[in-house]
Amino acid sequence: MPHVLVLNASYEPLGVVPLRRALVLVLENKAVSLEESGAFLHSATRAVPAPSVVRLKRFVRVPYRGPVPLTRRALFARDGGRCMYCGAVATSVDHVIPRSRGGQHVWDNVVAACRRCNHVKADRHLLELGWRLRHQPAPPSGLAWRIIGTGHRDPRWMPYLQPYGADDALERIGAAAS
Repeated sequence: MPHVLVLNASYEPLGVVPLRRALVLVLENKAVSLEESGAFLHSATRAVPAPSVVRLKRFVRVPYRGPVPLTRRALFARDGGRCMYCGAVATSVDHVIPRSRGGQHVWDNVVAACRRCNHVKADRHLLELGWRLRHQPAPPSGLAWRIIGTGHRDPRWMPYLQPYGADDALERIGAAAS
């Protein structure tokens, strides 16, 4: 099912919701559709354009947002879906300093890796193998990462995410992918 970007009344990105939830917000007059996906949802009596971006009519106060959660999907988005050792398509998560040797499960120590590199590296340090990382891992920052980290992306969302660091985030993803 497609997903929809939800913006606060101030146009600040809040999150991504399934199309069905976004449509309910629009139909209950709690949100307005800013961008349409081009598809239509049909009922017995009418056809409604499916939204791609909705803006809430009333401002929602958002509590403090901590760091971007470390999820597999967000990690693959940060690393562009590429192995940080060889550049192949990543299929697994690897700890740069192995957990068996005291490494933490934090953004600075976790990278996307292909199955082969992850298997060869096993629980050894990079210095033992003579390997280098293509990019130093770091935690993502900015409101745009909360959206990009979900793994759902739509080009129609970019004008709404650019003021919140989407260009930096996507540039980082592109650099990791190349």
